[in-house]
Amino acid sequence: MKDWYNELNRAPWSPPSWVFGVVWPILYMLMGVSLLLVWSDKKCKPYCIELLYFFVQLGFNLVWTSIFFEYRMPRLALLDLWLTLVFSYLTYIKFIKINNTAGLLLIPYIGWLCLALTLNVYIVLYN
Repeated sequence: MKDWYNELNRAPWSPPSWVFGVVWPILYMLMGVSLLLVWSDKKCKPYCIELLYFFVQLGFNLVWTSIFFEYRMPRLALLDLWLTLVFSYLTYIKFIKINNTAGLLLIPYIGWLCLALTLNVYIVLYN
């Protein structure tokens, strides 16, 4: 898996591998706090449709790694990443209406997804 990735032409702005191991836990923590803020808000008791947007984007997020690394399908991974970004933005729009802090906590994640999208696009275009 790593050999395949290491042989790809990657974007010059690709962060070192260790950065991913630092950034993702922080982003997942922020996402978790955001989710808890919305889920525990009285506007969302016992359940609100806004949570569906969150779980849809999370599903797309979680399958990206398998699509890209295990199945080695960067084009399909790009589509998945695009859908992750779209649903993450929709989640942000929905969450901010329920709890402003919950919405704001998603901004770093959305920013990271934008960077990831550029990295994936580069791989699709130059490999």
